[in-house]
Amino acid sequence: MELLIFLVIGALAGFAAGLFGVGGGTIIVPLLFIVFTQMGYPADNIMHLALGTSLATIIVTSISSLMAHNKKGAVIWPVFKNLAPGLALGCFFGAGIAGLLSGLYLQLIVGVFLIWVAYRMFTAGKRRANANDTNHAPVVLPSKPKQLAAGGVIGIASAIFGIGGGSLTVPYLTRYGVVMQKAVGTSAACGLPIAIAGALGFMFFGMQQHVDVPNTIGFVHIYAFLGIASMSFVTAKLGAKVAHILSPELLKKCFAVLLVVVGIYFLYKALV
Repeated sequence: MELLIFLVIGALAGFAAGLFGVGGGTIIVPLLFIVFTQMGYPADNIMHLALGTSLATIIVTSISSLMAHNKKGAVIWPVFKNLAPGLALGCFFGAGIAGLLSGLYLQLIVGVFLIWVAYRMFTAGKRRANANDTNHAPVVLPSKPKQLAAGGVIGIASAIFGIGGGSLTVPYLTRYGVVMQKAVGTSAACGLPIAIAGALGFMFFGMQQHVDVPNTIGFVHIYAFLGIASMSFVTAKLGAKVAHILSPELLKKCFAVLLVVVGIYFLYKALV
């Protein structure tokens, strides 16, 4: 029964990710929070499990995304090599920071983050116009040490939010003149070290806390990982096809409303 529930979550998360063009973490974390709550898991472990499991599933989806973008030549590998060590280290130790935070604080942080993502989706048209202007500007990236440091900051944030980092990596790259397509492609590549290091971090730091939840390794739920990863890999492609049929701008705004509702739900659960 558990595996069936996680297969359904994976199908929904993958379809929505493909449909709305957002990372699966923004969908998987809220759904897992609700399911783990209904399963009666310890309240202070639920957010940690949702975040850790989300990052583990992103390993699979990021490989698919990376391969697709690389075929189109949209990955700037030198930039990836500069960012990757910081991303991996930041995300691993970010999992440790998340482990030190209570479930209550994590709910508040993720709730605010989801509302911020919704705001960015509402203002996407304006940003896209600015990005088009940036496309004509020369690419002047910071030095390697600064890129390494930026990777560390993005990695820490990704662990705390349970995401692949696209919401942070894309704006960072476009700010320095990288065209949108290559920023998205490079961000997709960056999602892999984030997801691997984050999942390992949540496993390691979770084992230190001796999490009393069946079918888990640290803060990663194995059945949830298997069910969500396998289904989201398939349904993401279906969601992307449907997105081309429907109005993408309307879809994004509808999803932004959903994120606001989920974000407010997290804040309500944390504060009440």
